[in-house]
Amino acid sequence: MSELLLIAASGLAREVLAMVRSSGPFDIIDDDEDKLGRVVDGAHVLGPIRDALKFPHAKLLVCIGSGTGRESVVMRLRALGLSEDRYATAIDTSVHVPEGCKIGHGSIILAHVTMTASVTLGNHVVAMPGVTFTHDDVVGDFATFAAGVSLGGNVRIGRGAYIGMNASVRERRSVGAGATIGMGAAVLSDVPDEETWAGVPARVIRRGNFPALEGIL
Repeated sequence: MSELLLIAASGLAREVLAMVRSSGPFDIIDDDEDKLGRVVDGAHVLGPIRDALKFPHAKLLVCIGSGTGRESVVMRLRALGLSEDRYATAIDTSVHVPEGCKIGHGSIILAHVTMTASVTLGNHVVAMPGVTFTHDDVVGDFATFAAGVSLGGNVRIGRGAYIGMNASVRERRSVGAGATIGMGAAVLSDVPDEETWAGVPARVIRRGNFPALEGIL
């Protein structure tokens, strides 16, 4: 494996390091000046994010838990001329990717994630341990799945959506771009863009930056 640069000395970076430790050389870049020169779980923090351009043969992974944060970094590096093919895809050895399933550049798939048939994950998707994707699920770029999430078949997850720990989404439902699903929620209806839903069954508690009306009556 070529050198791997992890962007951000984060908890997610430590989880990725545990996954790739035996695969080859790895280091970290981070804009936090207080972290420069430190060693994080065996990886050296070399410099700021723009230093990715100093390592033209290295593959990159953006290890920021927030999909918005990952997208911001990718856009910054794109403006500096970094192409999408510079990003690695990290998949734990416990994960079986059946024929017909697709995982995009920059995605991080941690231990014991299940993919059944014809699952499509976009670029820079993060799936924490124990996530289940079933047949024909389609996930947009920069989406994030906390541990234990389960999707029924033919679910659509929008760009940058966040699905909280142990939440589930019923088959043939959609979660819109930028939406947030709370921990343990059971999503039985389509969730519009940018809304926050929680509960069993899940219902809207916030629209954009404002609480939902039914949440304050």
